[in-house]
Amino acid sequence: MQTLRQAAMSARPDQLAIEREVAIGPLRLKGDLRVPRESWALVIFAHGSGSSRFSVRNRLVAEALNGQGIATLLFDLLTADEENDRAYIFDISLLANRLGDVVHWAGAQAELAALPIGVFGASTGAAAALMAAAERGSRIGAVVSRGGRPDLAGAALPYVTAPTLLIVGGNDDVVITLNEQAYAQLKSRKALEIVPGASHLFPESGAMETVIALASRWFADCLAPASRDRTSRA
Repeated sequence: MQTLRQAAMSARPDQLAIEREVAIGPLRLKGDLRVPRESWALVIFAHGSGSSRFSVRNRLVAEALNGQGIATLLFDLLTADEENDRAYIFDISLLANRLGDVVHWAGAQAELAALPIGVFGASTGAAAALMAAAERGSRIGAVVSRGGRPDLAGAALPYVTAPTLLIVGGNDDVVITLNEQAYAQLKSRKALEIVPGASHLFPESGAMETVIALASRWFADCLAPASRDRTSRA
């Protein structure tokens, strides 16, 4: 399994066709877009409360995905003024709507329009990802939640059609229970993976490597075109 350093270095600059900061929607939400050459999918990151597009853990996951030919977009769900207001942080409908705006924006970009889309959500971002997936139908092809609060997606859960992977730390007892409750409501293809010995932010040795491996396999299995899947299995 890759170390975190290896994962972070897996996408060399010469492998990237595009690497730039973008501004999305009327609020000009800031994002960092990385598109490897010959990308075959796009994963959009929805961070959790108290975090941003600069989340070290999400960037490690994104860089590992870049190394596998997956484009990534890390963006800020909230403006600078909104970030300190808990009314915004836990407004899942608002966060889901903004994530939906980002999905729409990606579809209007020439370099991204043809790519299947996955969403990687953490904490409240996982709930936003699932609510957006319920609203956007087949446009979102896969969801991965890391230490997420999928339960906050509430009544939207049974309407999610995207294959969904929930990843939880084995020592994160309360969040395990909340994920199990959400898992029971999901009707789509689904999996719940508990990482032994890991706490909520997965700081333990080997924990984030496990998250990266699980997420990478899920996105590859759910988003890869049939032609690429046949090639990778040859």
